[in-house]
Amino acid sequence: MSMRAHFLMAAGLLAASWMAVAPARAQEVTKDNLDGITNFHRIQSVVACTGAIKPEVVPQIKQMGFVSIINLREPTEEGANIEGEGQAAKAVGLRYYSVPFNAMNPDPAAADKFLDAITAKGVEPAFIHCAGGGRAATMWFIKRMVVDHWDVDRAAKEATDLGMNSPRLKQFAIDYAMAHKR
Repeated sequence: MSMRAHFLMAAGLLAASWMAVAPARAQEVTKDNLDGITNFHRIQSVVACTGAIKPEVVPQIKQMGFVSIINLREPTEEGANIEGEGQAAKAVGLRYYSVPFNAMNPDPAAADKFLDAITAKGVEPAFIHCAGGGRAATMWFIKRMVVDHWDVDRAAKEATDLGMNSPRLKQFAIDYAMAHKR
């Protein structure tokens, strides 16, 4: 084998090993202040976890490159406009999922529904939101442990960076993940 062939094979193996390891690394969380979007936290191009949004910012969400919105707000929450947001998402061609999640009485069925949504083909990059961002970060925490098989500490650090701040929701997420490993 020629020296050039050895070099190309080594370079190919190096590139393949880098691609295999890259998805397992923690991704950097960035925070931005955007008009109409509360507590915007983004993990590179994969997901954003935020607080409340208004239907009129949905076209901006599409322009940022997101292909879906997962709304964790309950219809009875002050300021929630699930119907209007869903219509706005449909109008600009975004997938829209309403997964009501109550922080005071977390239901495993909501986590089941969230995992179904976030693992659906073609859903990422996903824009996940609630009122303040904490529930969105908690659901992402669950996804990291159950689907991506991250350990609790690693997933908790990322979720905290995204806005998870409720000890009750953190424990709910850990309990859920331990019972639902895939």
